[in-house]
Amino acid sequence: MIPERAVTLTVGGGVTLEARLALPPVAPAGVVICHPHPLYGGDMDNPVVERAAQAAGALGLATLRFNFRGVGASTGSHDNGQGEADDVEAAMAELAGATGRVALAGYSFGAAVVAWVAAARHDVVGLALIAPPLAMHPLPTLDAFAGPLLVVAGDADEYCPREHLERLRAELPRARVERIAGANHFFFGKLFPLGEAIGDWARRLLPAAGPR
Repeated sequence: MIPERAVTLTVGGGVTLEARLALPPVAPAGVVICHPHPLYGGDMDNPVVERAAQAAGALGLATLRFNFRGVGASTGSHDNGQGEADDVEAAMAELAGATGRVALAGYSFGAAVVAWVAAARHDVVGLALIAPPLAMHPLPTLDAFAGPLLVVAGDADEYCPREHLERLRAELPRARVERIAGANHFFFGKLFPLGEAIGDWARRLLPAAGPR
């Protein structure tokens, strides 16, 4: 795997974001990875975010994880998902300049943010929603999303209950919806199977991968 290096992303309004970029010499695509809720301790060093970056990076994909505005050394303040969508756009622009093809992955609050960004754009090549908090944040309509789409949550996730996940499965028949046995919202002790699920999704971003 390519080591990460620190980079700074510039967002409108004078906001800057601290980020870590892993960029192989030839990357077929890149994955922007977004962290859980900033007001509850979420940041880019969250173990789930790190596991997602490892799973994608192991396949030769570029990865970019960053702190949302107001977190760590990122400037600005929490904006209830609206300004955070701009943060994702800035991260996408950074990766697009290096790889040309960008996928999005987000965990919890980050999953909700990337879902809204992907629904508004036509150039997102893949989308991974990790433990989307369906009981708290409704997702946009994603039935027109054409790229590889993963929704993964634990079967003991209190913020992504089974009935909500099954409803989403019915709404998105093209999506790969996975439940990890014994995992709660934080995936304690279940980071390995989570990484396997993310790796299977990321593999479909490679040029040799055929359509689902």
